[in-house]
Amino acid sequence: MPQARRGRVRISRRKRPTESKESHRWIETAERAKTVLAAATTVTVVADRESDIFAEWARLPGPNFHLITRCKQDRRLVNGDSLYAAAERFAFTATRLIALPEREGKRKARLATLTLRFGKVELARPQNTRDRNLPKSVSLTLVEVVERNPSTGTEAVHWRLLTTHEVADAAAAWQIVDWYKMRWTIEQFWRLLKLQGLRLEDSQLETAERLIKLTAVAVKAAAVTMQLVQARDAPSSEPAAIAFSPDEIAVLDKLNAEVQGTTPLQKNPHRKKSLKWASWIIARLGGWDGYPSSKPPGPITFKHGLEEFHAMVAGWILRDV
Repeated sequence: MPQARRGRVRISRRKRPTESKESHRWIETAERAKTVLAAATTVTVVADRESDIFAEWARLPGPNFHLITRCKQDRRLVNGDSLYAAAERFAFTATRLIALPEREGKRKARLATLTLRFGKVELARPQNTRDRNLPKSVSLTLVEVVERNPSTGTEAVHWRLLTTHEVADAAAAWQIVDWYKMRWTIEQFWRLLKLQGLRLEDSQLETAERLIKLTAVAVKAAAVTMQLVQARDAPSSEPAAIAFSPDEIAVLDKLNAEVQGTTPLQKNPHRKKSLKWASWIIARLGGWDGYPSSKPPGPITFKHGLEEFHAMVAGWILRDV
C-alpha cells in the first residue's frame, strides 16, 4: 500500500524525480502486478488519466505486459508536433453504438454513437523531467473515440486512449475501447470499499496490521458483491458455489421461497443454485422489488442484501448449535 504523506512537500513536483512523487504509486503497483501475475500469458493494466505518466510508459511495458491509459494532457512528439494535433490528422474509420453505464452524480446510463480513429505516435521525453535515465521517446498507439452528435443536454464523450498494444485495424482499436470500458468495474469495486459501501476509509484502527486484516475482509465482501453484479447481466450463469459455501447455499434455498412474490413476475426466474439465482435472492434482501421492469439492482443494493444475508446465516448456525 502507498505510504501516507508526511508533512508538507516544499520542492515543486516538476523538480522531483518520479520516485519521490505521489503519482509513483501507479508505477509501483503495476510493478507488483508483474510479480504476482508472472504466470499469466498477457497482462494489460487499464488506467484513467492519473496514470498518464511518461516514466510509466517508458519503464513498465514488456513482451506480455501492456498498458491502456486515458490521456491526461497533450504531449510533445519527437517530430515536434503535439499529440492532439497529430490525432486530428487521423482519419475516422468506424462508428459504433456503445452503452455507457451510469456514473452517480455525473452521468445517467445512456447509449452513445462513437466514431473511431487511431494511429501510431512517438512520445518525446518531457524536457523538464529530472529522470534523465529515461529513453528519449516511446512508441505507442493513440485510439480516439468521439461522440460527434451528442443529445441535447449531455456531455459529449471524448476518449483519447494510449496503448502499448498493436492496433492494426478498427476491430483491434475497438477492443482497446472495450477494455478501457471495463475500468468501470474497478470504479464500482472501490466505491464499495469506500464511502458508499464498506466505509473502509472511516476505519479508526491504529496499526497497519489490523488495517490490512480489515482490508482483506472488505476486499472479499466487495469481490462477492461484484460477482453478483456481473452475474445479474451475464448471458449465462456460473454456479453459486464460486461465491457461497454449501451452508450458505442451503440458506439461500430456504430464503428463495420467502422472498418471492405471489405473481409470476416476482418469481426467481433463474436456474436453481446458479449465481444468477443467488444474485436475485440477495437483491431482494437488499430492497429490490424483483420486477423485471424495475431498475436493475446495483452494487449498493447487493451490499445491503449481503449484510442482511450474512446476519441470517449467522442466526441459522446459532440455531443449530
